[in-house]
Amino acid sequence: MAAYWVARSRIIDPVEYKKYTDLVPGIIEVYHGKVLARGGKFQIMEGPETFHRFIVIEFPSMEDAVRCFNSDEYRHAASYRRNGAGEVENVIVEGGDATLR
Repeated sequence: MAAYWVARSRIIDPVEYKKYTDLVPGIIEVYHGKVLARGGKFQIMEGPETFHRFIVIEFPSMEDAVRCFNSDEYRHAASYRRNGAGEVENVIVEGGDATLR
């Protein structure tokens, strides 16, 4: 079953953050991820306006998404934003409606 990596971010240092975003597409591809939304126009409908960049990536399975997030390659890329270049909230959720099971 497909899984979705959903991220909300706030960029603090655009130069350092770009070092992260330049590396991520290639890493996602290795783990069979497909970017459905990255940046672009958005409208906050409810909740805090803390974040201003939204990302949705589809993976073939939850295992693929988690392996990507925990990979050495991703950890290296994320180190650029984790050192103060941005604030990010990441969630990986399995597709489908679990309440119907």
